[in-house]
Amino acid sequence: MRILLTVVFCLFMLLPFPSNAAAADSLQPQDWDSGVKLREAYDVNPDPHIVEINLETRLADIEFEPGQHVQAWTYDGGLPGPLIRANVGDRLIVHFKNHLPEATTVHWHGVRVPIEMDGVPGISQPEVETGGEFTYDFIVPDAGLFWYHPHVMSAKQVGFGLYGALLVEDPAEEIGVKDELVLVLSDISLDQKGQFEPPDSGGTTGMAFGREGNIVLVNGRKDPKLVVRSGAPQRWRIVNTAKTRYFMLDLGQGNTFTKIGGDGGLQEYAVEHDTLVLAPGERVDVIVHPRGKPGTEQVVYAQLPDRGYGSVVYRPIEELFRIAFSQQEAYPATSSFKMHRDIEPFSTAGATDVPVKLYLSQDPRNGSFEYGINGKPYWKAKPLTAKLGETQIWTIENPTPWSHPLHIHGFFFLVLDKDGSPVRPLEWKDTVNVPFKDTVKILVRFDDRPGNWMVHCHILDHAEGGLMTTVQVGDVPEAGHSHMKH
Repeated sequence: MRILLTVVFCLFMLLPFPSNAAAADSLQPQDWDSGVKLREAYDVNPDPHIVEINLETRLADIEFEPGQHVQAWTYDGGLPGPLIRANVGDRLIVHFKNHLPEATTVHWHGVRVPIEMDGVPGISQPEVETGGEFTYDFIVPDAGLFWYHPHVMSAKQVGFGLYGALLVEDPAEEIGVKDELVLVLSDISLDQKGQFEPPDSGGTTGMAFGREGNIVLVNGRKDPKLVVRSGAPQRWRIVNTAKTRYFMLDLGQGNTFTKIGGDGGLQEYAVEHDTLVLAPGERVDVIVHPRGKPGTEQVVYAQLPDRGYGSVVYRPIEELFRIAFSQQEAYPATSSFKMHRDIEPFSTAGATDVPVKLYLSQDPRNGSFEYGINGKPYWKAKPLTAKLGETQIWTIENPTPWSHPLHIHGFFFLVLDKDGSPVRPLEWKDTVNVPFKDTVKILVRFDDRPGNWMVHCHILDHAEGGLMTTVQVGDVPEAGHSHMKH
């Protein structure tokens, strides 16, 4: 028996301890991120190249600040859903079960999946009814921060809590910053009784503006706190999962963001910013060096970006979270992180010009509002079309009084400047903000994945109000738009 115990002990000592190793490499105080760290999905598959998880939707009581609770719609009982981690090229298998009182799906925002895995009922898969199941199974081809959410009554279901992050990493990527965070920005709208406001509050006028929540959350918490060493570098990967709200991030105290990437992973080279604006659906990858006097605190703010009529009127600047500086001596220097990515832009030679005009109309008979693309709301529209392998230049015109973050499912694109050249630094996008009374051009190539792919405003109220269509890629049967449920 003693020999057996000795063998077991020796084998135990040979096991790796990655968490301790990571802690040893950290420049931050112990448990520095405990106030915001996301829970992670559990991988049940021992194969290092397969990530296999079980994911279920259910109602759950959520405490978003001490003493403040709400019954939210959740993935696995938490807000947000669990962080899913994978490496480039991994196979991701998600056994999904729905225990909500209504049907739902899972859409993998930004991931270049096969059409069958895109999570849009009436387009790519049936709804997952209450008590039903569906297995999502695909390869994750790109590094970056992506996210998942429903595509059934999205404004309601996302607004009630259904969203989570998917982080796909490239093991060969060496940035040189050990301390990392994934930050999921969102909001919720509660009434005086502490219950969710109806998703149709304000009628079509509320839809036209876009319904913002009255409580801002970071990783499902209101006003959380980081405890950091002044000046020590951190890498933040941030996603805006709010159904309407834009976030203008401001570190305060003269601190800046060094942006190294966005929707589709790393960009061409790093750029420093005083503030950063994230429209709904967008992501950003930044290096920060928060500096402050040891023992003090500072606030990370959400300033008010002007997204259109009424969006900055009588509204306070919002506090996102606090940074508490430990008593450690300030880190002596700025980190010398490494960052460069070669991106080969699509050629514009021979590209097809595609006009995409957004609109907002009001019915003079009853005053109701309606959005649409190229003159029609999604329930009346015919899809845009593209051949397999075709490159297109979309000219997206927005004469409406509000900005719109336009999202294309399944494909990356490059944003073009006024002269038609790709904006530098080059970065792959899947969601682009189209400012009110302005025009944006993008360059997109539709590869060898045929299907009807969704295109919509990621202000989810706008999408459900008509600002949505599909692009039919390749020779596939046209889907009936009357069956689409956003």
